[in-house]
Amino acid sequence: MNSESLIGKAIEVLSQNDRGDHTVPAKDLYPHQWLWDSCFIAIGLRHYDIVRAQQELLSLLKGQWSNGMMPNMILSREKGAVRHKPELWQSNLSPYSPDSVPTSGITQPPMLAEAVVKIGKKLPLRERRSWYRRMYKAIVKYHEWLYYERDPHNEGLSLQIHSWETGLDNTPPWMNELHEHQQAFWIRFVHAAKLEFIFTLLRQDRKFALPGERLSTLDGLILYSIQRRLRRKAYDIKRIINHSQVAIEDLTFNCILIRANKMLQTIAKTIGEELPEELLKRMRKTENALEDLWDEHTGQYYSRNFASHDLIKIPSIATFMPLYAGCISKDRAKKLVDLLKSPSYSTRYPIPTVPTNSDWFQEKVYWQGPTWMNTNWLVIQGLEHYGFKEAAEHVKQQSIKLVEKNGFCEYFSPKDGEPAGTEDFSWTAALIIDLLQS
Repeated sequence: MNSESLIGKAIEVLSQNDRGDHTVPAKDLYPHQWLWDSCFIAIGLRHYDIVRAQQELLSLLKGQWSNGMMPNMILSREKGAVRHKPELWQSNLSPYSPDSVPTSGITQPPMLAEAVVKIGKKLPLRERRSWYRRMYKAIVKYHEWLYYERDPHNEGLSLQIHSWETGLDNTPPWMNELHEHQQAFWIRFVHAAKLEFIFTLLRQDRKFALPGERLSTLDGLILYSIQRRLRRKAYDIKRIINHSQVAIEDLTFNCILIRANKMLQTIAKTIGEELPEELLKRMRKTENALEDLWDEHTGQYYSRNFASHDLIKIPSIATFMPLYAGCISKDRAKKLVDLLKSPSYSTRYPIPTVPTNSDWFQEKVYWQGPTWMNTNWLVIQGLEHYGFKEAAEHVKQQSIKLVEKNGFCEYFSPKDGEPAGTEDFSWTAALIIDLLQS
């Protein structure tokens, strides 16, 4: 299939998932608007409809909380949107949530500044400045929240309170911590009594994807239990972390934050604004603090438990995200590229979200092995930044081949490219457009 045909098909996917002012990740299974999904979608839209790309990001602002948080979901009230319905989250329990817009009570990786700048590069300077001004205050407020609320000890790293905040829902570093520390009594009972099958019968996602391609029912119950606990605390971070056994300074999230900080500085410089000095200090501290997540013995970066400061030494796709952050040394970057080329990651269709030699690896189970287009895209940006053009081109071309072979699916087996998850996934389509056009 030639590039034009593939782009045309990608545009069809985005068009069918378009809901007016925003794009859903996929019909039926994902009926709401997700934060980083919309950012990735806008990065693709900018190549053929710049106004629609801008609207995709502007629509996120209606869900921003008064304290600055950008929620990971703006919830649909449409009939049939049963998953993550507003009654489950009850965002109105927080005094900071918007009055008329139901949202979740947590955030997601801060891709917004990157998407804004990507769109800006397509605009003439005058229009770019106007665009940046429209988005500037909201992004500043969001980044301030990421520090003032989520870095309470001013150590430089932003903490996350649910694995959904990472976007990598059942990624092994998080699930390992949650299995050890955060199982409610009723979940332990369900597991011991082997009653998971009852809850499995109620799962909506099984209608749209095969059972072996989703989270296990036990993991789903654990994540749901944490969400209920956050709701009981009215999403008050002080109440949450004072009694939480699991708050994690997630590697992927903080690497994206570092890159987003640089993009925010670009926006400010372009429109002649000066960022608050305290925010700038915090930004600089994050780049330095990233080195606290490096483990010399294994030669990898890891997420860290917020309370104990222990590294969670379970390898995953996250270890390559410092390339995207762009603030590590060339020597460290070279070590990561060598790891990327090692047998445990050099699958036919890179990049597996968990190395193939890991006990956690399952080639079609959500974030525990499959290749995803958005994490590939992030690593490609990092490889290009550090000048590893050959490695970047390899990941890029294999990503394109995946979609040519199997369509715009949610994720794929890294071994044989077989599709998994739901079909016609929006960020797969959007990011293929960007890879073909860049």
